[in-house]
Amino acid sequence: MTSNTQNKPRIFSIVNQKGGVGKTTTTVNLATALAAVKKKVLVIDLDPQGNASTGLGIDSDRREITSYDLLMGDAIVSEAVQKTAVPGLFVVPATIDLSGAEIEMVSLVRREYRLQQALAASPVQYDYVLIDCPPSLGLLTLNALVASDSVLIPLQCEFYALEGLSHLIRTVDLVRGNLNTELEIQGIVLTMYDKRNKLTEQIERDVRGYFKDVVYQSVIPRNVRMSEAPSHGKPALIYDMHCAGSKAYIALASELLKRERQRKKEQTKELDVA
Repeated sequence: MTSNTQNKPRIFSIVNQKGGVGKTTTTVNLATALAAVKKKVLVIDLDPQGNASTGLGIDSDRREITSYDLLMGDAIVSEAVQKTAVPGLFVVPATIDLSGAEIEMVSLVRREYRLQQALAASPVQYDYVLIDCPPSLGLLTLNALVASDSVLIPLQCEFYALEGLSHLIRTVDLVRGNLNTELEIQGIVLTMYDKRNKLTEQIERDVRGYFKDVVYQSVIPRNVRMSEAPSHGKPALIYDMHCAGSKAYIALASELLKRERQRKKEQTKELDVA
């Protein structure tokens, strides 16, 4: 896929209603890994905490036009986009103002389609758009799901993970059935993986046993260097590209691109048959 006006970008929502599962870390570092292989990538920070913006080096005083303005119809994507220190990687930042958007959008017509409309209103010349969602299944996440082609789910290897995952899957199914018939689950990625922990092994066995090939082979380990990176305003791949976490995200990006190539090949076959 090349970055031109004829090619619609592939849009992924990075979603999990539980906080602290590595959602923002996955968004930032997967985006960085994709940019490293010459993909043009846009991150849309849709979390009022603005952690993805911070992790990509966008200080709070530089966030004048944000994802809030997109949802409110006060700006178009090209006005909100900022360059990051990573070549080919751009971001629409977020501030705490976004927390009020859930309430403000309630009375708006087609409130679930605000982000989709914003992306459609101006040409988005990227290969991939990654939307970092808040840790909830409210109206912000709903806007992300309606605007997306696929969902990528970071899943922490801990006891309550499967319970939350089943709820999220039901939400995706509801969105597909009522608001976005094209939405699919691109993959589930296991995060905070600790191979020394028997519970981690059990969670992995259960998730792979039920979801089969939907689960990525690549797993994201617990890693101190990865935790340090955001405080320096850098993705882990820039902060320390040789650490275990960075290597895991490079592997994840490679696996994602392989899935994308396979998807495209299957679509071409279907068109040929038709």
